[in-house]
Amino acid sequence: MLALSVLIPLLTAGALAGFLAGLFGIGGGLLIVPIVLWLLETQHLGGMHIQHLAIGTSFAVMVCTTFSGALAHARRRSVRWDIVCRMAPTMVGGALLGSLLAARIPAHYLQLFFIAFVCAIALQMLCRYRPQTGRHLPGTVGICLSGGVIGLLSSWVGIGGGTLSVPFMLRGNVPVHQAIGTSGALAWPMALSGAVGYLLAGWHVTGLPSGSLGYCYLPAAAVLALSTLCLAPVGVKIAHRLPDSALQRAFGLYLLIIAAHMLWKVHPHF
Repeated sequence: MLALSVLIPLLTAGALAGFLAGLFGIGGGLLIVPIVLWLLETQHLGGMHIQHLAIGTSFAVMVCTTFSGALAHARRRSVRWDIVCRMAPTMVGGALLGSLLAARIPAHYLQLFFIAFVCAIALQMLCRYRPQTGRHLPGTVGICLSGGVIGLLSSWVGIGGGTLSVPFMLRGNVPVHQAIGTSGALAWPMALSGAVGYLLAGWHVTGLPSGSLGYCYLPAAAVLALSTLCLAPVGVKIAHRLPDSALQRAFGLYLLIIAAHMLWKVHPHF
């Protein structure tokens, strides 16, 4: 049973993560992982497995969050299912491949490259960049390959695929509301594959807290999932009320926050 002193921060963080997931078509892990880490540290749980538990719990929560957000976007007919069907399998495959290759590549250089890349995209969006009128998304092979690269990069730096899939679709002149709705639908299989992977990876691990299922701490996952489920549809509703230009600038600001957060993690005294 979680104490009231930790329930309120969990509910608040979950609500904000759910709102952002619906608004931008993302998973919300940027907020969920730190709050689960805080919970485990304050309760003296997890020990040497604390980071794996935080990420596994975050993926479990995102399964619920992204499903709720994707459903809300689908009801508003803002999901391009033709893109989802082509990108989802390779995004999941890329994420799985990335998890296998990550140990062989220096994380420091990967993170610095990703920060610079995300900053460039964010500045383009904040400056109201418009792709050429005749530009379109690539064909099936190009979309599948792009999905694999997005999944690969996302797994290396520990974020959801929406951070890259939305700008990719915008460059192909997909309307911003459709790009975000489609990204929300793509986030669900990514979250599901991550949750299953961490559940299986921690299945036979000893020393996990009571109430854990693999690397998922169920008490925290249940509270966070409840609050994210309530707020994800609200984020979707607001996204569809915002003009295209305002939503694009808001997403650009979100990308800058992600880049700043990652830079702080890489260089805390920067």
